[in-house]
Amino acid sequence: MNPTSRIFQRLLRLPAPRTRDVTVERDLRVPMRDGVVLLADRWQPGSGGDGLPTALLRSPYGRTGMIANQLARPLAERGYQVVVQSTRGTFGSGGDFDPLRRERDDGLDTLDWLSEQPWCGDGIVLFGGSYLGFVQWAVADAVPPRVKAIIPSVSESAFTLEQLRTDGFSLEAPFGWGVQVAGQEHPRSRLRQLLGAGKVRRAMESLPLNQADVTVLGRPSAYFQNVLDHDAEAAFWQPVDHSARVKDIAVPVSTVGGWYDIFLPGQLRDFQTLQKNGRRARLTVGPWSHISMGVGATAAEEALEFALPLARGEEPAGRADVRLYVMGEEKWRDFASWPPPGYEPKRLRLQPGGALSSEASAPSTPDGYRYDPADPTPAVGGVRMAMGVKAGRVDNRRLEARSDVLTYTTAELERDTEVIGEVSAEIWFCSSLPYADVFVRLCDVDTEGRSTNVCDGLVGLTGADEITRAEVRLWATAYRFRRGHRIRVQISSGAFPRYNRNPGTGEPRATAATLEAADQLVFHDPDHPSTVILPVRAGE
Repeated sequence: MNPTSRIFQRLLRLPAPRTRDVTVERDLRVPMRDGVVLLADRWQPGSGGDGLPTALLRSPYGRTGMIANQLARPLAERGYQVVVQSTRGTFGSGGDFDPLRRERDDGLDTLDWLSEQPWCGDGIVLFGGSYLGFVQWAVADAVPPRVKAIIPSVSESAFTLEQLRTDGFSLEAPFGWGVQVAGQEHPRSRLRQLLGAGKVRRAMESLPLNQADVTVLGRPSAYFQNVLDHDAEAAFWQPVDHSARVKDIAVPVSTVGGWYDIFLPGQLRDFQTLQKNGRRARLTVGPWSHISMGVGATAAEEALEFALPLARGEEPAGRADVRLYVMGEEKWRDFASWPPPGYEPKRLRLQPGGALSSEASAPSTPDGYRYDPADPTPAVGGVRMAMGVKAGRVDNRRLEARSDVLTYTTAELERDTEVIGEVSAEIWFCSSLPYADVFVRLCDVDTEGRSTNVCDGLVGLTGADEITRAEVRLWATAYRFRRGHRIRVQISSGAFPRYNRNPGTGEPRATAATLEAADQLVFHDPDHPSTVILPVRAGE
């Protein structure tokens, strides 16, 4: 076994392998309805895999390396046979790679082919995270009866559409991913990506974005050009949006996510849709970002503990439908639903002098700062997906020392305060320019004064040169603020390059070439009570 695979598997909380003897049958030919042939590998125990439950992984990232060692092998050693397919136009599969847009038809054709193979067992499980999770959502409402469960992690049914919002364009994730997949089949691509990380950052800083040099690996990113040309609502992305199909999913689902994952909002929406329609589904959310190792470990557990019994016609061991890692408490807890019952909205209002409390807003003058997109407020920790960038919980003190970041902080808490659910803010705001962004971050300030980010969100405004109530949806969270700590809210006008900087001109994101600095005002008076709304456990 590959040493990397052995190290990874030691980190998993998985049952002991039934065998270490695994064989791989390479380059099985899988025909699509349009005549294109996709290639797949079949992993099975050395003693033979005919009739075993079959895990299907459909990947644009190849069939070797991490996909083989961290996804396929652990399952093949523990009761599955595993089919790993390269999606259209990648790593030997025919056709052109048109990211996200062909996965429904190709996925259903692959399942039809798999069901016809004499070695395929009576139970099929769809497995994988990120893009490998999206391909599951794309077909889940129409899978054949032989599919007994799906295990999509850090993914959602509409995938990148949250990132392409007209009122909050996420630059870093689609830019970096577009560069990655454009050159991933180049020799030594991982090394070249690492060495090219600085060039990617400089490209994100260039204007206009549609002329940015994104040829780090020798090939331009067609996907990123599509991202620039088409907003989330554009007809171009309709083949990518499968959210309307979620209500019709009948197959059991176990979905794994992270509090700092880029796809968390859509993942929680999908789970709520399944709940509302009485589907069999369970949710696990940990303290992870998109590429945290804990995601893969937990998804593998779900494949073995939840999906494998279903594939055998058995019932998995009982567990609550919702399992959440409560940060601050640093403990896993079980709940009946999402959002969990017993949490009530508590409004904390911005006050003069940088205070934050549940009291009514006092008469006051607004606070101000100057936002300069030529020196944009940086993204620090939080929801990130870029090579060499730290995501998740980090020290925010340097960020909060900037002149373009306002902070509002409670007094020391007299008792623990538990926040679990959806977080939002209503910020009364005015800019010297009609176009501006409002970024809101919730933080935990400990007894030593360290400020740690909990969750955040951004909204873009038009007509911002008049006093406007900005309604900001932050990422959901599960967090216990400890007695003696303080709750803090940051307000700024950006988090670059996670979000594209607002040039202040109203120019389209693809062609914006001029940057204008703006003077921003945040109001907190009785007529303009800027507020953060936290789902707090009843009685706290």
